[in-house]
Amino acid sequence: MTSRMSRGVAGLTLLLACAVVAGLGAQRGGGADQVGRGAGRGQARPKVRKTVLAWADTRNGIAQHDSTSHALAVIERLGYESGAYDTYIRTDSNIVADKPLMTTGGPASGGPSLANVDAIFFLGHRDVPLDPQQRTELAAFVRDQGKGFVAAHVALTAFESWPEFGDLIGARYDDHPWNTASGTIITEDPGFPATKHFPASFPFVDEFYQPKAFSRDRIRVLLRLDVSKMPANPNLRRTDGDFPLAWAKNYGKGRVFYSSLGHAAETWDNRDVAQMYLEAIKWSLGLSDGDATPRPLPGR
Repeated sequence: MTSRMSRGVAGLTLLLACAVVAGLGAQRGGGADQVGRGAGRGQARPKVRKTVLAWADTRNGIAQHDSTSHALAVIERLGYESGAYDTYIRTDSNIVADKPLMTTGGPASGGPSLANVDAIFFLGHRDVPLDPQQRTELAAFVRDQGKGFVAAHVALTAFESWPEFGDLIGARYDDHPWNTASGTIITEDPGFPATKHFPASFPFVDEFYQPKAFSRDRIRVLLRLDVSKMPANPNLRRTDGDFPLAWAKNYGKGRVFYSSLGHAAETWDNRDVAQMYLEAIKWSLGLSDGDATPRPLPGR
């Protein structure tokens, strides 16, 4: 009798434990099985949320940023807590392909690829190693398939040898004249989802990246640095006072967002910056509406 009761209690305990685990999975939005990951070898389950690839290959970066790991963690947490999307975090670039390969050259098994994610959050640095086919497939992922591409800070330095990436992201890197400095940011578009929570202007400390090779005929500037309040600097290349810090654009069928903000790890703990990137990702995924029609510099 005692043995039977012990077995019965043990069985009940196991059943309750399973119920608790199942309940926690439901609270988290269904767990890995429902988002199409962790469903067993060779078995894919239907996704219930959009999926973002947070990709940050920095192996060839100059003065690599210590904030990169924290930035990726913040992007994952924003999706998790909001329920807007699920995230794959990767620093290897071989998965940026329609059919990824292992380092051995064989087909990769499972995991993210351009065939099963809905947007990319990109924090790659300098010469990110993609072969010509991967570059073609990445451009098509956004331009032809209408997927999202959100990029931050060092992403502007990437792919200098790939002209089409400049067209995709909207500009090129041209130094940071004041290194890390205190400046005043002007909110050009208070109606765009990623910037509507910012005041008309606000003080901010960051390493402000100077963009070049951009045209306001192709990007909608959302935030810009008020260079009239910055000290003179010989590395400030433009003479028209136009220094965009965040913009949105359409690239073919896809939606692209970039912001220079995010040099230091603590910048990613700034609630306004985190909200900007969350709303930018949601916009890139088509979960919100925002006008990316290019506009001239105000007053011109």
